[in-house]
Amino acid sequence: MEISTRRTFFGKVWAFAAVVAALPRVFAQPSSPRHSGMPNGAPSSENHPRQGSDRHIYNGIYYFSGTGSNDGYPHNDHILVTDPFEKHVVRTMEALKKSLERQGCTMDSILHLQVFLCLPLADGVSMPTGKARFDAHKAQYDALNKVYQTYFTPGKSPSRACMALEWIPGDSLIEIVGSAAVVHEPTPT
Repeated sequence: MEISTRRTFFGKVWAFAAVVAALPRVFAQPSSPRHSGMPNGAPSSENHPRQGSDRHIYNGIYYFSGTGSNDGYPHNDHILVTDPFEKHVVRTMEALKKSLERQGCTMDSILHLQVFLCLPLADGVSMPTGKARFDAHKAQYDALNKVYQTYFTPGKSPSRACMALEWIPGDSLIEIVGSAAVVHEPTPT
């Protein structure tokens, strides 16, 4: 009985040691910012002004987050939350298109999008309530769809979820998150 207990004890010790030894590999982040999951080591990230952006390519899929109406534009060319919503949509879609092209994607290679909309929060702009708030979000949604459809080949628009929020960082009334298939080599940065 004593041998069985020792074997059990040492078996558990070795199993625990194996798990502890494997933990660094399980939780390790790729050490190179150029790690992309692509065989040629294409760049997987790019510099973006907004902190927290996490854009990368992995296994031929470009994952992007935080594309808003002021991304990719110089600070002196930023638009305000009080500017027309359609202007926010056009600039966001243009910023997304440029970002996709740099990473070897096209608008038609987008797999899925999540679109976040918000009403302008600014001094002097009253925030609607009740049905008026619903109507304001519906008007934004309709305006989004008019511009949105012009960026895709007919019948090729990606799956999409659309949500209304209270606030979006970067003085934007719209933000897009999603993924796209890489269809050619990314542009070197």
